[in-house]
Amino acid sequence: MLPVFVYHRDALAKSLVDGMAGTSIIDFSSGMFLTAPRRTGKSTFLKEDLIPACQANDWETVYVDLWSNRDADPASLIESAIVAKLYDNESLVTKLLKSSGVSRVSILRTVTWDFTAGKLPAGATLGDALQLLSAATDKLVVLIIDEAQHALNSEQGMSSMFALKAARDALNQGGQGQGLRLVFTGSSRDKLAQLVLNTKQPFFGAEITPFPLLDRDFVRAYTKDLNVKLAQNNHFQEDDMYKAFSLVGHRPELLASIVKRVALEMGDAPNLGELLERNAHDFQEEIWTDYLLAYDPLPNVQKAVLQAIAQQSLSKAPFAAYKDETQKAIKSFLRKRDPHAKTPTATNIQKALESLREKELVWRSGRGNYAFEDSGMAQWLNRVSEHDSEDL
Repeated sequence: MLPVFVYHRDALAKSLVDGMAGTSIIDFSSGMFLTAPRRTGKSTFLKEDLIPACQANDWETVYVDLWSNRDADPASLIESAIVAKLYDNESLVTKLLKSSGVSRVSILRTVTWDFTAGKLPAGATLGDALQLLSAATDKLVVLIIDEAQHALNSEQGMSSMFALKAARDALNQGGQGQGLRLVFTGSSRDKLAQLVLNTKQPFFGAEITPFPLLDRDFVRAYTKDLNVKLAQNNHFQEDDMYKAFSLVGHRPELLASIVKRVALEMGDAPNLGELLERNAHDFQEEIWTDYLLAYDPLPNVQKAVLQAIAQQSLSKAPFAAYKDETQKAIKSFLRKRDPHAKTPTATNIQKALESLREKELVWRSGRGNYAFEDSGMAQWLNRVSEHDSEDL
């Protein structure tokens, strides 16, 4: 079996680790928030590059993907990941607690641990567990939460975010070599921003950092890897491959799917570039057609609400449904479709939002803020908004 192609981003991982260590211009010691569209390589980077870089720095890493089980409460997933890491270090934890004069594995002499339970015992907090992990291993702990925006879907999830902030503040005042670093990633900037944009959110004031998309260096390495497996007279060209990669939004999985399509068609095809471009355009059209099919049947007021959310996403601000400027924008979009349309009331807008949520086009945080379920649809709407809305 041929080895799976993995593209490493060592320089990027080092720069982020330096930021967490506080040894670079950008300081991530209070938290790192990385955002990029889905399927652009974030999770692969975390597992293949960032976690190994943290471990090379002798840090203890805990990784949890909130997308892995969308039916589970995010708070439970975070808790289970931390408990599992404590279980991995059971001997060190036991040794630490016994050396403190405690005869059995417990926290603060009142809580008994069962490492096989997969959850915190009654009376223990996330802060207790992370402090225990840091003290037992005598290491700085890095907690990486992939697709962290899902924590906003429940009150327990939001409570866990506040608990992690408190744990960060407490542990970072600890002894040398210990402490806590938090890394959050999200496929929706609008959703992830709900954790940082106002004073009621746990990480108010933190910056959202765009995760760098894979670039021509990735394409060069991928093309070289592919061509080794092909006949000498049937090689892909880097420029053609990069053009296709750009058309599918710098998504490596989609590029690999295009290559598979081309491999089925090409035989001894003299122009692989044309096949790559045609298939990339086909993928792009499929995505845009999905957006159009979801958007086109909607009532005008729902279309106007979606356009207003898309427009507001450009300013990177949360969508405030009932502000005067928002209602004016909705009215303006609605009148473009129907000059005689009545001004939508707050009730009309609320009903439209609830209907869009049921259709899984719009997402609502537990605190009442709205964003697109698929940020790509916002980009599509903004792209076509300059055209006559009847042509959408």
